[in-house]
Amino acid sequence: MERSAYNKLTDWKKSTNRKPLIVQGARQVGKTFLIKAFGKKEYANFISLNFEQDKKLHSLFEETLSPETIIENISLYLGKRIIPEGTLLFFDEIQAAPAALTSLKYFHEEAPEFHIIAAGSLLGVSVGKENSFPVGKVNFMNLYPMSFMEFLKASGEGLLEEKLSHIKSATPLPEIVHTKLTDLLKMYLYLGGMPEVVGSYWRIKTLKR
Repeated sequence: MERSAYNKLTDWKKSTNRKPLIVQGARQVGKTFLIKAFGKKEYANFISLNFEQDKKLHSLFEETLSPETIIENISLYLGKRIIPEGTLLFFDEIQAAPAALTSLKYFHEEAPEFHIIAAGSLLGVSVGKENSFPVGKVNFMNLYPMSFMEFLKASGEGLLEEKLSHIKSATPLPEIVHTKLTDLLKMYLYLGGMPEVVGSYWRIKTLKR
C-alpha cells in the first residue's frame, strides 16, 4: 500500500544532516510495514531487529553503548557481516529496550555512516527521561492512520485522488462521480484508516467479485 510518508523516508536517506530516525505512531498505523517496504526497496541490505520478539537482543546494548562493538556483536549474533554502505538497520519496538534507544545518540556521534531507523509506540513517555532518550541526536517522523487520499490510492482510485489533489476551484463534479466519491468517503470513515483493515477489506471484496 502506497503511503505518502514514503517520500519523507527517501528525503531522510538523502539528507546531508541525517541522524538516526525515530518513527513514532500508535500501534497498527503501519510503521513496521512502511519501513520494511522502504528498506527492501531502497537498500541492498536490510536488517530488522525486533526488541519485543527477541529479548536476547537487549543484552547486546546493555553491555556497551559503543556503536562499533554493538555492530560487531549484532553481526556475530545474526551470522552476517554488517557494513554501512547500502545497509539499513531497523530497530523495531525500540521502546522495549531503553539501552537501544540510548545507543542512537552514540551512533549519531560516533558512527553517522550507519543508516538507522527505529520505531515504537508510546515513545513520548521516554522524552523526559534524560538518561535514556537521545534528545537532539535523532530525527523524528510521525506516522498516522491512512489519509483519505491514501485510501483512494489503496482502493484503486488513483484518478480520483489525482483529480482531488489538483482541484483549484469549487467546480462541481458530475453527480455520478460525486456519489461514488461520497460512498468511498463513507467507507473510509467506517473502516477507520488502519492499513491492515483497509487492505483486508479490499482483498475480501476482490475475492467476492
